[in-house]
Amino acid sequence: MNHITTPEYLYNGLNFQLLDFSITLLIIAFTTLVSYQGFQSYAYIDRLKHTPAREFEFKEYYRMLTSGFVHADWTHLIVNMFVLYSFGNYIESFITSEFGSVLGRVIYLILYLLNIVFANIPTTLRHRFNPAFSSIGASGAVSGIIFIFILLQPWSILYLFFIIPVPAIIAGIGYLIYSSWAANQGHGRLDHSAHFAGAIAGMLMIILLKKEILSHFFFRLIHDFPL
Repeated sequence: MNHITTPEYLYNGLNFQLLDFSITLLIIAFTTLVSYQGFQSYAYIDRLKHTPAREFEFKEYYRMLTSGFVHADWTHLIVNMFVLYSFGNYIESFITSEFGSVLGRVIYLILYLLNIVFANIPTTLRHRFNPAFSSIGASGAVSGIIFIFILLQPWSILYLFFIIPVPAIIAGIGYLIYSSWAANQGHGRLDHSAHFAGAIAGMLMIILLKKEILSHFFFRLIHDFPL
């Protein structure tokens, strides 16, 4: 089996070795600035939010990307950015360790941006004739980052609601099942389709970048199985 080099972090303790220049922190800073502007003016959010009907009618496809940088309120923003920080530094370090410092950072940034777009594709197709539908937030892209982590560390312990310890692979499967069900039911105000699509897109992109990750995942899944 080809060797995959994963950064030696103690994830459970969030003991991250920060890079000299962090794309993750740059994304967080930029997203916070853009979201803050949106908090001051709904018209600003309206220009950037994901609105499939406008994207089709007026060719405003940029919204599929810009919607990932605006949020509904501080809670929405803080939760997404905290999760991105928690997992993003690990994934960024993994990619730079595989592709080099400069190219790795470029790949990581492109992967994140593409994940925003891919996460919005299901609702773009489903709601293209529904002018009432719109969505905002980085949750789809963040889901992709989380699921790349799950591919690399399937048996790491995640803490749901900061309290309940759950193996990453179990949490991931549950997340996908719930997101798929909720998207089909149309439950709540959350864009569950984006969560599901973002998770799948993140995994597919990293596997396409480095196909050995798939064999690495199954090796860790079996070798690290808690007995």
